[in-house]
Amino acid sequence: MRAGRTGVLRGLPALLLLATACATGPSLENQGAVTAPPGDSKHLTVGSAGFTESDLLAQMYALLLEQAGYSTRILSVTNREIYEPALENGQIDVVPEYAATFADWLKAKAEGADADPAGSPDLDTTMKALRALAAPRGLTVLPPGRAVDQNAFAVAADYAHAHHLKTLSDLGASGLPVRLAAGDECVKRPYCAPGLKKVYGIDITAVDPKGVGTTQAKRAVQNGTDQMVLTTTTDATLDDFGLVLLADDRHLQNADHLVPVVNRARAGGPGVRDALGTLNTVLTTADLARMNERVDSWRRLPEDVARAYLESKGLVPRR
Repeated sequence: MRAGRTGVLRGLPALLLLATACATGPSLENQGAVTAPPGDSKHLTVGSAGFTESDLLAQMYALLLEQAGYSTRILSVTNREIYEPALENGQIDVVPEYAATFADWLKAKAEGADADPAGSPDLDTTMKALRALAAPRGLTVLPPGRAVDQNAFAVAADYAHAHHLKTLSDLGASGLPVRLAAGDECVKRPYCAPGLKKVYGIDITAVDPKGVGTTQAKRAVQNGTDQMVLTTTTDATLDDFGLVLLADDRHLQNADHLVPVVNRARAGGPGVRDALGTLNTVLTTADLARMNERVDSWRRLPEDVARAYLESKGLVPRR
């Protein structure tokens, strides 16, 4: 562990995270106002949402920030309802997020659970909406990278070969009946079963509620109980089950590109932006999937995998 990082903190009480120790942004009644120049604290807390991919990104963020002269610590908080207010309050300074998902979450927080989605399949539209929602809360959304973690649909490789399937459009045109392994919410979500039917004309006969990308769901497709599984574009275990992704060629899914979100008053300056921006030039969806695999399947530590990746790209010096 590098000097300057004070460690990974887990399980802090929710009341500590929600305490309003310092007000960092304009009030919501004065939306869009900028009340002070962006800050540049040299001691930063990087947030992680506690799952493998978020841990990897937080470790990379911390290493890049340390390389740029900041001292860092990592705070792992699994609940967005807790870590987002902590980001607003300056108890967390930077966190990896997903553009469309975070835009939808912020809009629902502002307008209620029934608010229309803010994200869209178009990245520019999504980023514009996200930044408009984040700014009144004292948050700055840095430029997105190339890596995307969004919903994706996979079928057995033998099934795809037998029916000449490469895209979701191919599956819709085939007229094949499809039992879909997914979370039970897939029945109503516009980007899941309803969208597959409306956008692609896929004959979804049933949703088998086995979860999103779970081992149970993937085994159901592997053994032919189900024909397709809802997973993500950075799922690193598809080969283990003999599964392949079908391309979302009509762009049903929203633009869930990875974006760093920072507390403007503490980390909104060019130093943080430039340090984290170097990752955007190299990190791809495939890279992220391979790193997830090293942690989840090979049992490597996220910090070791993150450092090895950055060293391989020349973004931090080799130890």
